[in-house]
Amino acid sequence: MHLVMILFALLLVWFLRWRWSYPVGNWQERWQTALWSFLFGPLLLIMTAIALLCMGANGQMGGLQTGWFSYSLALSFLGYAVVLCLKLAIEGWRSVRQTRTYPQIELDGTVRFLDANVLFSAQVGFWEPELVVSRGLLEMLDTEHLDAVIAHEQGHHYYRDTFWFFWLGWMRSLTSFLPNTESLWQELLLLRELRADRWAAQKVDSLVLAESLLWVGSCPPIQSDNFCAAFSSVAPPNRLTERIEALLSQEPLPRCPNNMWSWKWLVLAFLPLVSLPFHT
Repeated sequence: MHLVMILFALLLVWFLRWRWSYPVGNWQERWQTALWSFLFGPLLLIMTAIALLCMGANGQMGGLQTGWFSYSLALSFLGYAVVLCLKLAIEGWRSVRQTRTYPQIELDGTVRFLDANVLFSAQVGFWEPELVVSRGLLEMLDTEHLDAVIAHEQGHHYYRDTFWFFWLGWMRSLTSFLPNTESLWQELLLLRELRADRWAAQKVDSLVLAESLLWVGSCPPIQSDNFCAAFSSVAPPNRLTERIEALLSQEPLPRCPNNMWSWKWLVLAFLPLVSLPFHT
């Protein structure tokens, strides 16, 4: 019976991911659709594995005998998830330690200075990231355009993007075998950047921000998107065009609902835990 639960969960998340396509609509609708499609699969698989681990390898469920094979699969999956999380956390901590070796300069607040010719600006860290700017960026941009780039990065800090995308990046790596995982990841990265762009446009001129993006946006970041929110976040050329067009349109960015009721769909991923009382 436990093996049936595993197969059902895998088939369900595979089917839902396979059916996903790029949504249409405003920012809020796209964000909710992409986030649901991205999170539901990993959460359902994790909850299924936890349920099987709690029930153990012995006993019966629904009149069918359980065994060590399904229990071992669940244990292996959870062990892999923990190891993967630790690996990403160590990589992130090393990146933070390296960032803290950079000298500090005053630039609309204290920032870290990267002595390199690359065009780089990013929040690096977890809950309290630090802003890193490169010498190449400071030499290329004038004060007005540099202020626009910094305002964009302040938007990432306001939304704690580095913290939340660390966990999303972990789920991305954990379920890389599912269809459309990379497409969903790129969609979330784009929506993250659109949100930071719109937040910055409330403080600086959106045309200046669009010009800065056109100059800098094609330069790839030098750190992982899991714990680095860069102004030049990697995206296909059409995504860069979409960011610029969104800035030039100057349409207001819809607010994401912040009430817990908007997250009610997450309860569906915890349904495997309901099976615990049926195990004897």
